[in-house]
Amino acid sequence: MPGCQGASSTSSRSGESRSAPDVLETPSSAIFLLHSRPVSEFFQELRISGVISGVSFIAGTMVGSGIFMSPEWVLYHMGSPASSLVIWASCGLLAMLGALSYAELGTIIKESGGEYIYILRIFGPLPAFLFAYSSVILVRPGSLAAVCLSFAEYAVAPFYPGCASPQIVIKCTAAACILLLTIINCLNVKLVTSIMNIFTAAKLLALLVIAVGGLVLLAKGHTQNFQNGFQNTTAGIAPIGVAFYQGLWSYDGWNNLNYVTEELKKPEVTLPRAVMIAIPLVTCLYLLVNVSYFAAMTPSELLSSGAVAVTWGDKVLGSWAWLISLFVVLSTFGSSNGTFFSGGRLCYTAAREGHMVRAKRGSLQWFTSWSNTFFSCFFFNVICTAVAKLHLKMNVLSQKKENPGLSRSSGIQDLHVYLHRCLLSQVPIVIPIIVLVAAVYLVLAPIIDQPKFEFLYLILFTLSGIIFYLPLVRFKYHPRFLKRITLHLQLLLEVAPTTRNKN
Repeated sequence: MPGCQGASSTSSRSGESRSAPDVLETPSSAIFLLHSRPVSEFFQELRISGVISGVSFIAGTMVGSGIFMSPEWVLYHMGSPASSLVIWASCGLLAMLGALSYAELGTIIKESGGEYIYILRIFGPLPAFLFAYSSVILVRPGSLAAVCLSFAEYAVAPFYPGCASPQIVIKCTAAACILLLTIINCLNVKLVTSIMNIFTAAKLLALLVIAVGGLVLLAKGHTQNFQNGFQNTTAGIAPIGVAFYQGLWSYDGWNNLNYVTEELKKPEVTLPRAVMIAIPLVTCLYLLVNVSYFAAMTPSELLSSGAVAVTWGDKVLGSWAWLISLFVVLSTFGSSNGTFFSGGRLCYTAAREGHMVRAKRGSLQWFTSWSNTFFSCFFFNVICTAVAKLHLKMNVLSQKKENPGLSRSSGIQDLHVYLHRCLLSQVPIVIPIIVLVAAVYLVLAPIIDQPKFEFLYLILFTLSGIIFYLPLVRFKYHPRFLKRITLHLQLLLEVAPTTRNKN
């Protein structure tokens, strides 16, 4: 095959002028090398813009379907409007403290991968592998499928006025959304960031519309729900923990910028500034939106509402209420786009460390994000969408998302001990300690409140990763058929293995 021989000779010549990457050994007629430039040079072209795009990325992934659906559940567990607002503010504070710790980690460990790379550097390969294993297969696809189902629910609702939308239509629409996001993330990084900026602006506009509407209602005297704001407040540690889960669902995404650290311009500047701008901005908007909800609806009306934002639109906007459904569609789509973008980087980093698909002489990596996105997002997300139902309780999924949170917070604390030996820490040690205590509480509170077998299943699923870790990673047993699959995937997807930038 002359064409392949030409590729082989070209690869050989290019390899003489640079440090040769680890390339999967192939037959002489199929030696294939896609790029001849170092990975560090290639990533320079992929780097997203600075603080503005960082703020857009954080806010864009945080603001999803949660703020339009979670308020009724926070109120349900807390019992009063004022205590609900306290929970929302506390969730924002907790997200801010965690993000500050993450920002410091990102400025010192300038590697993509988020919690995975931090757990790897602190606790070693096994906990890091289990985190990547559970995140790629269950946590991210499951949460993303839930958001895409919310997108589909609001997107198809106008076509079925006066009746419930068929589940098959909702699931097919959600799968189409996943496919579209997969294609977008495969095409171009700049396209992804441009879409992210546009949809983030639309989401912030939606929150501003609701917030301003609430201020107008308050100015007209709709303050009855705040006169005895703490009346009927639920007392108890467990209900507060469950309410935190519902609130934190809306703040999920505050840590996603750490997944793309290698693609940031000046991460030591971009990370802290983006965090300090985005999270307080989102927190203030969330509080104003909740105030607007309580100004327009009584607690009983809010609890009986299947979609809080839509009910608010019907009461306040009248004939323009359809705008709220449009805003929710834009919000969930933009949030899913950001989650896709960061999810592929987790796969990239895990593979580079040998914890995912590997070549014979190195981790199988990609110079573009397309194969990361296709396998890590499309396949598992479509499966989750096919089996998921909208009425599944979010606290079970949130519990799974916070189990790694316990490890990540412990890792932050232990890493601070190490960092204080090396340099002056910019974040006070009390901040990661608070995050650690909160993570332990959030893990234990739902288990104590309502023990369920689902929690045990989640733990067993995470531990099942050891079955794959021991032979494939620890003892490096790679059956011949896996090597053949890897080779054919390289050729099919036009990818090549790379090495980690030692700098």
